[in-house]
Amino acid sequence: MAAKRILIVGAGHVGLYAALRLSKKLHLHEAEVTVVDPQPHMTYQPFLPESAAGNISPRHTVVPLRRELKRCHVLSGTVTSIEHARKVAIVQPIIGPAREVPYDHIVVAPGSVSRTLPIPGLREQAVGFKTIGEAIYLRNSVLDRLDVAVTTADPATRRRALTFVFVGGGYAGIEALAEMEDMVRGALRYYPEIPKDEVHFVLVEAANRILPEVGAEMGAYTVAQLIRRNIDIRLGTRLESCVDGVVELSDGDRFEADTIVWTAGVKPHPMLQDTDLPRNQRGALICKPTLQVVDADGKVVEGAWSAGDCAAVPDLTADEPGALCSPSAQHAVRQASRLADNIAAVVRGHAPVDYKHKHVGSVAGLGLYKGAARVYGIKVRGVPAWFMHRTYHLSRIPTLNRKIRVLVDWTLQLVLRREVVALGSLHEPREAFTEVTQPIPLPVRTGHDRIAA
Repeated sequence: MAAKRILIVGAGHVGLYAALRLSKKLHLHEAEVTVVDPQPHMTYQPFLPESAAGNISPRHTVVPLRRELKRCHVLSGTVTSIEHARKVAIVQPIIGPAREVPYDHIVVAPGSVSRTLPIPGLREQAVGFKTIGEAIYLRNSVLDRLDVAVTTADPATRRRALTFVFVGGGYAGIEALAEMEDMVRGALRYYPEIPKDEVHFVLVEAANRILPEVGAEMGAYTVAQLIRRNIDIRLGTRLESCVDGVVELSDGDRFEADTIVWTAGVKPHPMLQDTDLPRNQRGALICKPTLQVVDADGKVVEGAWSAGDCAAVPDLTADEPGALCSPSAQHAVRQASRLADNIAAVVRGHAPVDYKHKHVGSVAGLGLYKGAARVYGIKVRGVPAWFMHRTYHLSRIPTLNRKIRVLVDWTLQLVLRREVVALGSLHEPREAFTEVTQPIPLPVRTGHDRIAA
């Protein structure tokens, strides 16, 4: 029997874990596993806030695909469309013409993208927080603003530079906000010209609560802790406009800010629109608990699988009927293992098994030695929650190599001070070279010059 061709679209939590498990469970004569992703690495997104704050080296937040997926084919490119009726995916390589990649089974796991709104100025002024590039950019930008503030003689420019706005009160927003504030507070020891009360961090959240995953009580605790750190919390407030960096809020407030970070939720990857696979109203692929894609009538689409942020997977442990698994790393990692086991079972002629996992709780880091958690109904705060947050994610980041490197970063941080150097030139590396290679115009010689010569 010919080896089955398994195509994995996306190398995020689901894609990487599924590829690793499939390459171990299936022999080469049983299956050929191909992974397609535009990036040569998987990003462990829960570590983005700590990477942005300088607690973890950015390189240690990502897992190189080719080194870890030795038994898989890795294609650096983007899947632009899927024609499941023909069992073919169209892949656009980094350079060159598009190519068709045939398959027998496909794992559609491109993940999610930032969910944005048509807010004037958002596209031009804000930055997201879903990639390692965005995390590095945010770190450099925030530290650069401190240099701007101590250099300028204009009070308005100083206020604008020292105002940092974060939109969205979920995990990404709260952890990024808390880590950035922690980093800036530590950096101010090197900026005696900036009093602490001049730095203005603002959280804008449309709902009347933050961190709903950790429960109302721990969410309120988090708000109280952030207020104690002089962070301006605007609950029940929307961002109306940020044209030219002028922030206008629904509560009527208006001020200028150089730094605007958008973390207000995610949506399934728009690539799913270019497939013939069934989707729900949110644009997510409709799945059975076995992680097989199904149509509107519940009939299995043979050979199509999905999990993670882009999949609507029934939560069999929920009390309310029709509940779906939340788009969290906790579910994605476990779904990836079940999905890989189910594909292996189908390849060998066995029946797939339902995915069922009771969400054990949530942990959130709020800066160094600070955190909030709700695990198995038990509320934890402060240093114990911070320790739980780090321990859990250290256990979840793929490969022993990355676990060791992250642990070394944390250990060094305990004895050495955090680096607070901005490397903004990383974002425009050719600017200095382009400037010095500009042709120097020769002086125009006048008639008087020629006579004098």
